[in-house]
Parts: sequence; C-alpha cells; structure tokens
Amino acid sequence: MASSPEHPVTDHHSQFDLLRQRRFLPYFAVQALGAFNDNVYRQAIIGLLGAMMLAGTMAPETRALYTQLAPAIFILPYFLFSATAGQIAEKLEKQRLIVITTTMEIAIMSLAAIGFVLQEMTILLVALFCTGLQSTLFGPVKYSILPSVLKPEELTGGNGLVEMGTSLAILLGMICGGSIFLLAGAAGPYVAAVSIIALAIAGNLVARRIPRVDAGEPGLRVDWNIARQSWRIWQLTRRQPAVRNAVLGVSWFWFIGTVLTAQLPVYAETNLGGTQALYIFALALFSIGVGAGSLLCEKLSGRTVEIGLVPLGAFGVSAFMLDLYFARPGQALAEGLSVSQFVAAPGSWRIILDLTGIGLFTGFFVVPLFALIQSRTPRAELARVIAGMNIQNAAFIVAAAVIGIALQRFLGWSIPQVFLALAIANALVAVWIFSIVPEFFMRFVSWLMVRTLYRLELHGIEKHVPDEGPAVLVCNHVSYMDALILSATVPRPVRFVMYYRIFDIPVMRWIFRTARAIPIASPREDAALMQRAFDEIDAALADGQLVGIFPEGRLTGDGEIAAFKSGVEKILERAAAAGRPVPVVPMALRGMWSSMWSRRSATAGAGRLGRMRVPRRFRAHVQVMAQAPIRDPGVTAQQLEAQVRELRGDAA
Repeated sequence: MASSPEHPVTDHHSQFDLLRQRRFLPYFAVQALGAFNDNVYRQAIIGLLGAMMLAGTMAPETRALYTQLAPAIFILPYFLFSATAGQIAEKLEKQRLIVITTTMEIAIMSLAAIGFVLQEMTILLVALFCTGLQSTLFGPVKYSILPSVLKPEELTGGNGLVEMGTSLAILLGMICGGSIFLLAGAAGPYVAAVSIIALAIAGNLVARRIPRVDAGEPGLRVDWNIARQSWRIWQLTRRQPAVRNAVLGVSWFWFIGTVLTAQLPVYAETNLGGTQALYIFALALFSIGVGAGSLLCEKLSGRTVEIGLVPLGAFGVSAFMLDLYFARPGQALAEGLSVSQFVAAPGSWRIILDLTGIGLFTGFFVVPLFALIQSRTPRAELARVIAGMNIQNAAFIVAAAVIGIALQRFLGWSIPQVFLALAIANALVAVWIFSIVPEFFMRFVSWLMVRTLYRLELHGIEKHVPDEGPAVLVCNHVSYMDALILSATVPRPVRFVMYYRIFDIPVMRWIFRTARAIPIASPREDAALMQRAFDEIDAALADGQLVGIFPEGRLTGDGEIAAFKSGVEKILERAAAAGRPVPVVPMALRGMWSSMWSRRSATAGAGRLGRMRVPRRFRAHVQVMAQAPIRDPGVTAQQLEAQVRELRGDAA
C-alpha cells in the first residue's frame, strides 16, 4: 500500500543493515578475510627475510632482491590470467566459484606454510604467485556479484562497505603479518604457517554461507587464448564512454595509491623523523580515511549512484596532497620519533589531517566509480569488464612503481616533490576525464545545487520505483529544479521530458543536455520537435530505461496542479501497441512552491527580481513522494492527475 501524505513513512535505511543480511554479510566477510590473509602472508615473508638476515643465513643484497621481486611475482597473474578469470566468472554460478577460489586458497596457504617451516624462499615465492592467481580469479566475481544481490539504491552503500572492509583488512593484515616475527621470535615461521592456513579455512567456511547467485552468461564458451581474450575483454571496458572513463578512474586510483603507499616507509623515516611504527601510523591514517570516505558516500549520495562525488573526490585528493607537500617539503629536524612524539611535534597535526584527507577524498572518488561500472554494464558482461579493468589496474600499478623509482633515482626528486607532481597530475587527469565525459562534472554541479539548497525527505521511492525495466514517472511541475531533485532521489538514471523553453535555459541547458533530457514542444510551436520527442521516449522505454514526465506541460503559476495533458496517454498506448506495456509511477513534490526556482512572487505583482529570492529557510525541506506503479496501459491522464493530487495533498 502506498503511504498517504498524512501518514508518510520515510525511507530511512543504513548501509550497515546489509551486515545483518545473509545476501551480503558472508560475501563481505570472505572478501575481507581474503585481503587480510594476503597481507598477513606478504608481510610475514618480509618478516622471515629480516629474521634470516639477522641470523646470518641471508645476505642483505639477497633480501633486497626478494623484497623487490615479491610484488612483481604477485601482480604477474593479473596480466596472464585476468581474461580467463573474467570468462570463468561469467560462466559459473558465483557462489560456487567463490567456494572454489577459497578452496584454492587453503591449498596455496598449505604450500606456503611448508615454505615458512622450511624457511625456503623458492616455495614461498611459488605460493605467492599462486596467491596472485587466486586473487585474479576472485577479482571479477568480487565486484560482479554486487548488482545481483543488492538493489540499485544499495549499490553505493554496498561498495562503500566493501572498500572500507578491504582497506582496513589490508592495514590490519600488514600490521599482524609484520608483527609475527617480532612477537613470536624463533617460533615465527610456525605461527605464520598456522595463521595463514587458519585464515584460509575460515574464508572457505564462510564462503559456503553465501547464497546461490546465478551466472551472468552460463552458455559462454571460454577462449583460452590469453592475448586474444585480454584484448577483447579490455575492449569491453570501452564500449560506453561513462564506463570507459570510470574504469580509467579506478585504475588511476590504484596508480595514486601505489605511488603514495610505496613512498610512505621512507617518507615516515626521512621527512617525518620516525620509525617503522610511524610508517604504520601514516598508513593507518590513509586507510582509515579511505574507509570513512567510502562509508560517507551513501549519505552524501542519497542512496543513488551519484557520480557527482567523483569530481569532489578528485580535486579533494589534489588539494590535500598539495598541502602535504607544503606541510613538510624538506627533511625532518629530528630522528627516531615515536608516534606520540611525532603527534606532539609542531606541524604534525597538519600532516595527520592531510594524510587522512587524501584517504577520505579517495573514498569519495572510487566508490561511485565502482557503482557506476556495476549499474551501467550489462549483467552478462560485468565479470569480463571487471577482468578487463583488473588488467588495466595491474598496468597502472606497475607504471606507478616504475615512475616513482625513476623520478627519485634518475631525476633526484625528493618524496615531497613526488607528492607535488602527483597532486598536479591528478588534477590534470581529472580535468581530462571530466572534459571527455561531461556527465561526471554535470552530476557534481547538480548534486551541489540540490544538496546545498534542499533537505530531501523520501517517501516510497525505493519501494515503488522499479529496480529494473522500463517505467514512466509522472510528477507535478513546480520549479526549474524539479528534474534535478528527482534525479537526485531516484536510484536509477531517468530520462526527463521537459518543455523546450526550460531545456534551453542558460547553464541548466548544459546540465539537461548532458543528462540526456528530451525537449518537447506543443504541436502549434514545433510539431516536428514534438514527434521527435515521442520517438525518443518510445526508444528509451524499449531500451528498458526510466522516463520522467511532467504532464502539466508547464510550471505551475499559482502553486496548484494544472490539468494533465494527454501526451502521457499517447506514450502508454504506443508502448502497449508494440507489445511492451510499461508501468506508471505517480510521484509528487511537496514544499517546492516557496523555492526561488518557482514562479511564486515575493509580493503581489513582483517581477523577476521578486521571484528570484532565497528559500524561506536555508536548505529548505522538500518531500519527494512515490506511489505504487499503475500497470493498466489504459490509465487516463485525469486518473494520474488525481493520484498525484492525492500524493501532494496541501503541501505545495
């Protein structure tokens, strides 16, 4: 039953509710355990190398060689097997594949445990390569499963939880893995062996609790030609400009993260004057920032896939990274500082804020990109698109490592200078991406306008707007901001039909055109434009999209709802005649009449300046109402008008 205006039920949800549901919690735990175990293992290898060097069984040069070789061995499978992994993730039922990969992890960690006990680096490096292979197989299913188990309005929150869990799991894994040989001493190899096997078994047991999730393309024939399929799968990421640039953005995120985290150990010692503990503290600040930013995305986006946060995140990262350069451009004045001594030192809180801020805005940057890729990519291709993205990510990670080394060894740059260059490069890359696909910046402008001017309260949106498939949304028309407000509250993209004179308003025209709004005119004004509009509406519905209509045909001049025109009937009749009837969702805006963007005058007879006034209250309270879909293709404009009138009530 739809909520009545007198007794509304507001859509209050928290992303943390997902952690109490079987469709998400076991999956979340598996990916977090996997990230934790990977980093426990890699840091334990470094700990073993240090212990062997101290015991005199390994030369420092050999240790340095293994330390540099290990990351390359881990990343190599992403280049070799991502294409195959993407096809397998598309073909197999996803829960089964996760169980298979976590079973592989048990076998791999058992091999690694033998390497620890025997202190044999060859075995450990073979196991590390196999760990990279297992991560390569798990990667495509890790993100392609989310759209199958989450609703569109949950994608941003779910991805935020995944990124938060991954980021904290990596941090804790590094701390725990690095502490094993420090705390266990001679028993370190045995503790490491038991730990990694126990974690792998735990991950496998939890994976068996994940509900069944159907394969994306069960009839897919796997092509084992690595080179050919790597090229084809990478090409899949480039079909849609928005997805292509979202994938590029995610790869750039890995580039930034690789450069930053690779420099942190030496930066903590040389520029902050600290020890290994201070490096972990700096890494923790960045990781906690990423986790917090990832979680805040749902709150800031209003439970939609809000790519307007991406420009905010990109330029925020550059701003804090730029300030990090100025906060400590030279070497530290002291050495051997503990964490508490560093925190108490002058200027340290600025560095703490910068490192946390970089992580925070990185979360704003990457979470909406993942949600965009998942929401805009066909289900039957998503795992392969994720695999193609992983190939590109691996290339960017390698490039980041090579460029970071080259800047310091061959050009003699200091680490703060590397940070300065990265801040500038990040801003330039962001501008380039947003100029190629203006939808990112358009969404940022509209998000900023809506969230600054209004406090939105939603009633029935998630319940009644279909999660997939075509539908027509009909709503009263109060202000020039109506389309932006509705697009900020409906989880799926909406193609709005609007009067061409509103469509042509300066500045707003760029927003509407970028959002692929459909301009329309009356037959007396422009019959050809009207016909093109109806054709475009029908094509959008045939493609399974949402179409938003303001059936009054104009903004209200007195705050009352005008009679609905018959155009909506023609749209429904045309779709039904083609054998694809579409539901209609009645919606209503309440509280917009007092907006500066409506036609209400400040005083009787006031002109344009009188109307262009600020709302009565800063961040005016606006309600967005939705009622149950009407599935009768013969519904009339008058019946829809009555539904919208009832929804709006007296709250103009």
